[in-house]
Amino acid sequence: MKNWLDYIVFLSWDMKTLISSNAMQAKLREHIEKIVSLTDDEFTFVLSHFSFRKVKKHQFLIQEGDLVNYSYYVVSGLLKLSHTDANDKEHILHFAMEDWWVSDYKAYFSRTKATLSLDCLEEAGVFCLSLADSEKLFAGLPKMEHFFLKKSHFGYIASQQRVLSLLTTSAKERYEQFLMQYPSLMQRVNKSLIASYLGVSRETLSRLSS
Repeated sequence: MKNWLDYIVFLSWDMKTLISSNAMQAKLREHIEKIVSLTDDEFTFVLSHFSFRKVKKHQFLIQEGDLVNYSYYVVSGLLKLSHTDANDKEHILHFAMEDWWVSDYKAYFSRTKATLSLDCLEEAGVFCLSLADSEKLFAGLPKMEHFFLKKSHFGYIASQQRVLSLLTTSAKERYEQFLMQYPSLMQRVNKSLIASYLGVSRETLSRLSS
């Protein structure tokens, strides 16, 4: 009897894993098809170049000084991309939430050591794409190179806007922009990290949010 119960528990767990895996794959396909359409066979080919990874809260995907092997597509959870300076002060570049691509791209493309760290603020699920696999993917399915070119353009625009915001707007304006662009993050990220992202002190953020 016990063996049958163990088998039923295993089968139930296996089905849940399969359903979860299918849901994650569907999210990746939906994300790609916002830019390029894919047949079922093409998506199977795309998927064969990715690996999937579940990451625990506080676990690092990239640490400063490491080689960077992957670009990550965030299916679930929340990650933080940051740099720690010589005075041990953390500077946050991005919060990467669902539907974001994130990595230390300078290290990823140039095959140099990371100057940024990427760690999980929540348990996360990510698809991982190596540089070698991305090149194979582009060679086998050129429309995916167009997809990543478009994503790069969006990334350039977002980075330019962030730099301009830090250079030309007040702390209050940056805080209001943050609320407008990322309203859900106020409930997902502690205020010390938000302050670091905005380039203000924790005390200043408290005044702005009061």
